[in-house]
Amino acid sequence: MLQIAFIRDNQEKVITALAKKNLDAKAIVQEIVQLDENRRSAQVELDNTLAESNKLSKDIGEMMKNGEKAKAEIVKQKTVQLREKGKDLAEKLDLLANQLTDKMYLLPNLPSDIVPFGKTPEENLNVFQEGEVPVLHDDAQPHWELVKKYDIIDFELGVKITGAGFPVYKGKGAKLQRALITYFLDKNTDAGYLEYQVPHLVNEASAYGTGQLPDKEGQMYHDATDDLYLIPTAEVPVTNIFRDVILSETELPVMCTGYTPCFRREAGSYGAHVRGLNRLHQFDKVEIVRVEHPDNSYAALDEMVDHVKDIMRELKLPYRILRLCGGDMSFASALTYDFEVFSTAQDRWLEISSVSNFETFQANRLKLRFKDKDGKNQLAHTLNGSSLALPRVMAGILENYQTPEGIVIPEVLRKYTGFDIIN
Repeated sequence: MLQIAFIRDNQEKVITALAKKNLDAKAIVQEIVQLDENRRSAQVELDNTLAESNKLSKDIGEMMKNGEKAKAEIVKQKTVQLREKGKDLAEKLDLLANQLTDKMYLLPNLPSDIVPFGKTPEENLNVFQEGEVPVLHDDAQPHWELVKKYDIIDFELGVKITGAGFPVYKGKGAKLQRALITYFLDKNTDAGYLEYQVPHLVNEASAYGTGQLPDKEGQMYHDATDDLYLIPTAEVPVTNIFRDVILSETELPVMCTGYTPCFRREAGSYGAHVRGLNRLHQFDKVEIVRVEHPDNSYAALDEMVDHVKDIMRELKLPYRILRLCGGDMSFASALTYDFEVFSTAQDRWLEISSVSNFETFQANRLKLRFKDKDGKNQLAHTLNGSSLALPRVMAGILENYQTPEGIVIPEVLRKYTGFDIIN
């Protein structure tokens, strides 16, 4: 979340910036500032009450030494009253602090200055495009028909076992999926990212730490018995490795990668744009996460974008990069670049990666800090990106690499699949 001192000192700036995310934040900012003033006033009153009580306690000791027992008894009664007042003030302070935190959790991160205005995905800014769109043969099909033809992904079987949005990969489809995961992880570790295997369920503190709660509560699968959440992305458990951690400045940057299945309840609409692999309840994704010095985080964001570019070039898939407008950005992001692959058979762009800088937003929630050269604790910057989300990469490969003889495997994946065509 945003830092309270920043909100207090920059109220108009916060309100103006969040208007770019299509949020009228005036009322909640004013409420936050008022709660903060009340909390600080209660803190001052509590401090003064405790200081007076401590002083009187010392005075009582002196009175007893001097034989002034009657006077000491009167002062004792006053200290009892002060202790009761202090207890009430402490409870009031806790209540105000909790109310303030709850309100601050509702305030999104401020968008970077270079984020374009806009309310819909159509207003995102195309900043880069690369790769030749292949010309397909006359009988080319979308991937949901191809997977039936070659018997490599079974959507109906997934419905039988679980429900819609839970496909079953089999045969060469399962091997291609595994090949992509291994290839992505190898690319990431070769670039200096340390691989982690993390839990697929997280507690409430972890979901709050990275900003999934309270913003995306309706999109997450929740186990009420144990109060745990199925992860929507590896970003959540990987970033939470560093919750309540103070790093030394020499440890930065921290670079992590991990593969996990991801679970989201957001699927459910109908039509060709969500058919097949286009939108799922469960899908695989390889993630990269970085913890950076604030002075280097935007250079790190550029590095992450270039890293995903390199993967797309090796897969030889046509892609473009969008700088998201304010209205299409996530709750926690300060700046996001989306990668989209062109699906030739569907004649549309499919999102396959988001690469984002959260600046101090997550770190403030996580209490993720580093000790600078002067020995002072500073909030770090956190970043994350998909490298990559598998379903739409798989869809892009199946559709763009289809030929009358079968689906050709991208050359970079063949050492992982052990075959060069699905037929």
